Amino acid sequence: MSDTRLEKLAEVLVGYSTAVRPEDVVRIEGNPPTTPLIREIYRASVRAGAHPSAVLVVDEAVEALLEAGTDEQLEWVPLDVRWNLEHGDVWIALDGPENTKHLSGVDPARMARRVKAREPYQARYLERFSRGEFRWTLCGYPTEAAAQAAGMSLSEFEELVYAAAFLDTDDPVAAWRSFGKRLDRVGDLLQSKRELRVVGEDTDLTLSVGGRTWLRSNGKSNLPDGEVFTGPVETSAEGTIRFSFPATIRGRQADDVCLRFEGGEVVEATASRGEEFLREMIGMDDGARRVGEFAFGLNEAVTEYTGSLLLDEKIGGTVHLALGRSVPGTGGENESALHWDMVCDLRRGGEVYADGELVYRNGAFMNGAAG
Repeated sequence: MSDTRLEKLAEVLVGYSTAVRPEDVVRIEGNPPTTPLIREIYRASVRAGAHPSAVLVVDEAVEALLEAGTDEQLEWVPLDVRWNLEHGDVWIALDGPENTKHLSGVDPARMARRVKAREPYQARYLERFSRGEFRWTLCGYPTEAAAQAAGMSLSEFEELVYAAAFLDTDDPVAAWRSFGKRLDRVGDLLQSKRELRVVGEDTDLTLSVGGRTWLRSNGKSNLPDGEVFTGPVETSAEGTIRFSFPATIRGRQADDVCLRFEGGEVVEATASRGEEFLREMIGMDDGARRVGEFAFGLNEAVTEYTGSLLLDEKIGGTVHLALGRSVPGTGGENESALHWDMVCDLRRGGEVYADGELVYRNGAFMNGAAG
């Protein structure tokens, strides 16, 4: 991505997504390939009068810990991370992997232990975020590894990220605000509904959403962004859903995942590949078997599976659900160390019924509800 694009992206992240203010403590982190964008975000934060710090995340270090660390070492959370989640004002994390498969050989049980140890800190920053004390965003960055995973050249993947973040417009912030109005129309439609039924290939799943809040993701917490989501009633999920794309988390994946729910809980979980990993993750605590989030992807600039969950969960015409922790503000009450988003494509014959009425077909809302 060219320097002018990076400068534009940094201005959106600092000026719009996280609204950095004078004297804010800002933590910027990413893998080594993201250094050019880290530099631009740092500069933009300085111009905003903030106190930024930059941290490089080395994938091989995490891999070494998971392979050779003791249980105590796996559960230890670095002091600077703890301090930032407790006292920092802004956290900008960049998703720019050097190797998308770097944790593919790690023992799933050890990964689950490390994730579980971070649960109190996840809960704390989400609590501060919901109160407006802490702003954070996860931003995609095109790397060779991410482009290869998507089956694209680097320049093609750059163009995808650029378009999905609305950076190809004269005023990206104005574009996000305009897009936010579309998200509001979808959210307002769904807010009045009590029950959803999702029907598709090998999928017939019912969820209760009455009394819950539909949040609209308009470039604040993610960039690119574009979804409307809620936290379903924890005991309500009934039926089966098969996910169209590989389910990825922390460099690992499970393919062709199919989940069957009874009373809100996963009672059967299968995958054509990575089934042991799937079961280890959803077995880490009681909440990991329940749905913490259900969402509609609405960013039509993203049309194909890329292997980057940040992009894939926003694909226009898809829905996704997350097993595990609910997101504050939705009314969801599920608690877990896990939050694992899995994407289901409804563009070819999929339907969603709300309170028995067909409201969504073939990846689009009926009667222009999402127009």
